[in-house]
Amino acid sequence: MSTFDLLSKKIQKKIWDMRWNEFTPIQDMAIPAIMKTDFDIILSSGTASGKTEAAFLPILSMIEEEAENYLKVIYISPLKALINNQFERIISLCEYTNIPIHRWHGDVSQSRKKKFIQNPAGILQITPESIESLFINRTEHLVSIFQYVDFIVIDEIHSFLDTERGVHLRSLLSRMELYTEKCPRIIGLSATIDNFSFVKKWVNHSNSESVQIIESPGNDKDLFYSLMPFPADKNYKKPLELFEDIRFLTREQKALIFCNSRGEVEETTVMLNRLAKKEGIEETYYAHHSSINKKEREYVEKKMAESTVPKSVVATSSLELGIDVGSIDLVIQLDSTFTVSALKQRLGRSGRKRDANQMLQLYSTTKDSFLQSLAVMELVREKWVEPAKGYAKPYDILFHQIISICKETNGVRLEDLLLKIEQIGIFSELEKDKILSLIEHMLDKEILEKIQGTNELIVGLEGERLMRSKDFYSVFMTPEMYEVVAGMKTIGTLDKVMFLNVGDNIILAGRLWKIKDIDMNRNKIYVQKAVDGDPPKYTGGNIKLHKRIPEKIMEILCSNQSFIYLNEEATDLLKDLRRPYLYNQIQSTERITWRDKEEMIFETFTGTTIVKTLVWMLRARGIDIGAPDGLGRIKLPSTVDIIDELTQIKNKSWEIEELISVTKENELFVSKYSEYLPQEIQLEMYASHEIDIDGVMEFLNSYTFRVVGNE
Repeated sequence: MSTFDLLSKKIQKKIWDMRWNEFTPIQDMAIPAIMKTDFDIILSSGTASGKTEAAFLPILSMIEEEAENYLKVIYISPLKALINNQFERIISLCEYTNIPIHRWHGDVSQSRKKKFIQNPAGILQITPESIESLFINRTEHLVSIFQYVDFIVIDEIHSFLDTERGVHLRSLLSRMELYTEKCPRIIGLSATIDNFSFVKKWVNHSNSESVQIIESPGNDKDLFYSLMPFPADKNYKKPLELFEDIRFLTREQKALIFCNSRGEVEETTVMLNRLAKKEGIEETYYAHHSSINKKEREYVEKKMAESTVPKSVVATSSLELGIDVGSIDLVIQLDSTFTVSALKQRLGRSGRKRDANQMLQLYSTTKDSFLQSLAVMELVREKWVEPAKGYAKPYDILFHQIISICKETNGVRLEDLLLKIEQIGIFSELEKDKILSLIEHMLDKEILEKIQGTNELIVGLEGERLMRSKDFYSVFMTPEMYEVVAGMKTIGTLDKVMFLNVGDNIILAGRLWKIKDIDMNRNKIYVQKAVDGDPPKYTGGNIKLHKRIPEKIMEILCSNQSFIYLNEEATDLLKDLRRPYLYNQIQSTERITWRDKEEMIFETFTGTTIVKTLVWMLRARGIDIGAPDGLGRIKLPSTVDIIDELTQIKNKSWEIEELISVTKENELFVSKYSEYLPQEIQLEMYASHEIDIDGVMEFLNSYTFRVVGNE
């Protein structure tokens, strides 16, 4: 029987209407696997390969008879915008069925939510945070909602695996299974995923062998790419020539221009629109990032999707995932991504038209960014991506889930609470005595309260205070923000940590504004249009490089390999950067400390966590040093015998406490709920997330070390 013949008649009719001549490779493999087995399935295939249809065509065929009356599918997305995007797509696939589609997130009206609660049926599109809200606010409806669910589709599953949000989601899914008649099958979708053994365990902790990975062969599109350096000045100001080159490339093409910060998005958008305006063209470039008002972002997405003339959007990772902005001709990356998976995800946004190839233009504005861009691009070409590793020691998420469970049950005895925690696979590796210690701590701090007589645990006064917070449903940290308002319109938000004064000119949503007033009590900033402005400086995240990226940089520096995608300036820059390595006959199996009269610079070229651990070890040995730079360079006093120090470190048996004692406060691990944990557990989480003693030992045993005088 052919793949097509497996599908229901109604779904076959829809496929005829769409005039498909054939299935994509991932669809050809996924449809039989979903329909003929009971496995959980991960679909791993490139962007725009038809993964959504690969999952939903067989699912719709299997549920269409019952889905009119019962909720059969929960579709989970990391983004509300992605839910909205996929809503019309899934409705279209259901055209000839009576399967209802529901959305549930913060922007959906209460009347629509009430309608769903009264008749949960078909497909529910939802975020993890909204699932949490169901457990807390709709406890009496959990059975009727979840009872008949057959499938859980997790879109962009890779975005959950290594984060606290992924632990949260996995906990919620385990709790959901207590209300379902049978264990729902999980179908995960991803374009960038590795370490399948971990992924299988994440999906099904009790039986990872029942998880099937389906990888599609790569698409047949060619990838054309180039890397060009445009050095910024000593104040990191980007040269006008960079923006002129971007303008030249995008004048006749629809492009996605990715930046690594919200401030860079704003600056780039304004500069490009200024260049377009000189040509008599108004607003060709749009800004898109998480601090821009939702309606403004949706306007940009709609404008891009509908536009038939060259328009471009400048974005952070807010458009890295599958939000539809129409067919994109070109992807531009301004300075390197910090992960290979991010670049792979972004370049996959281009070349979606039939017979169109993928186009990627990389720019760098610093020497380090140039090297990192080159290394990341080479790893993309080698088809390597960062392996999933998970979120270590998730006591902070357990803290949150204990509050949620106590609210869901309206009181639970300690032994029953421990049993519920034990049934949540993502918490199975946490020590029982530490869990008990956490619960006792929560009782001491009035997060929980024990009812006399029944001995049931309920949410205490402090726990209720936490739950009343509007962002309790989420487990990730968000900075305090000012809402920025122009007239009656909300433009976006600005971090409260910024130093802002009345009269300052700023850029937000790609436009220029003057601050008229700051209302500290209402957390609002009132603005009016201006003629110039500075990009806002938002707080950044804790970005860690996988060791393979710096290792690749060292391999490039120590080789004579040429790269055809470098222009003349880039080739000359690489030659200059390689000169001291080639002159000193340095091998990629070495790690060098460069010495001059004032100081030494130890180039580790390894992963961020390993480098930081090594810094703390050196401090523990009495060496006063600061934090490493982004590529793992450590500045040392010229008096240090670094070779001897590394030997001493390698031969010592290290205790975590020694490293904690020399860690500065701003270097400690912090998460949204870590401050509520017992001190002992906080330090255990810090050690698990920030310290890698085994990694340092492997590093010291893998390389030879020498000191070289600078040229």
